[in-house]
Amino acid sequence: MPTVSAWGAASAGAPIRPMTVERRELGPNDVRIDITHSGICHSDIHQVHEDWGRATFPMVPGHEIVGRIAEIGSDVQGFSIGETAGIGCFVDSCRECDACLAGLENYCARGGTVWTYNSSNPRTGETTYGGYSTSIVADAGYVLHVAETLDPAGAAPLLCAGITLWSPLRHWNAGPGTRVGIIGLGGLGHMGVKLASALGAHVTVFSHSESKRADAMALGADAFVNTREPDALRAHGFSLDLIINTVSADIAVESYMQTLKQDGTLVIVGLPSAPVSVHVGVLTQRRRSLAGSSIGGIRETQEMLDFCADHNIVSDVEVIAPDDIDEAYRRVVDSDVKYRFVIDIAGR
Repeated sequence: MPTVSAWGAASAGAPIRPMTVERRELGPNDVRIDITHSGICHSDIHQVHEDWGRATFPMVPGHEIVGRIAEIGSDVQGFSIGETAGIGCFVDSCRECDACLAGLENYCARGGTVWTYNSSNPRTGETTYGGYSTSIVADAGYVLHVAETLDPAGAAPLLCAGITLWSPLRHWNAGPGTRVGIIGLGGLGHMGVKLASALGAHVTVFSHSESKRADAMALGADAFVNTREPDALRAHGFSLDLIINTVSADIAVESYMQTLKQDGTLVIVGLPSAPVSVHVGVLTQRRRSLAGSSIGGIRETQEMLDFCADHNIVSDVEVIAPDDIDEAYRRVVDSDVKYRFVIDIAGR
């Protein structure tokens, strides 16, 4: 099998260093992408440090991948050599369950979602390696078209941060006449503001940092709530149709739910460490809902990418060289980035 240059961790908690990994031979339904950019997601850090359980090493992280198609299999249709393409959080699924047939491969009912890295693909027998590498081979059914008009560095985080916010916004019908709240203004939250605003919703940002007010408004928010101010949430009671919680910190979700109208929904997309607790009365009082959402399927990811192309939406990024990944990890943990790091693989 061909070997490619990559950057990964040799063991749990190890620094990110250059290495080589094997990619499978191109099959009839595969495409090979020469990677130009790969985003850094906080989940990369969690997996390298085994925060979510035992992992497979060596590990090459990265599931926000943009590059150019270098080779296509004999049976592939709809893609062409030289085209800009993307790969997100998964590269295969069972393809047979109700979720997969509905285009929601991320919720594969048979547990068959094959993640872009730190996963085993039963169809090919390979261990998956992610986007911190010079090229990747994937089934064409899990590859996305990325418009040439989009900046490839800014487009890379759309493959995770973008779809993570797009999916609940679309599922809960955010648009003109709706009022959407976004909790947190980080890598996920800033994409929520951009997308919800472009969809035509009235957007309120909730943040404990007053310093983010100007950024929130510049990104398209209509209102900003400093949650450190006394009675800040109470002043916005019964005003929102949808709230998306993007933060991974443990917060008082019930307090935010009080700002929902009748039939309003609070959706959790961040991953707090502690269980979420809500008094039942908060739900029954106005027929409110508490829900969760995780990335999105291939069909809606392509829909999101097309929408972003039409509205010229990309993530706000800081582009780095592969040698700076460890420092970027440190800064992500310290929340010191506006708003995503992206590795320039092509420039190295």
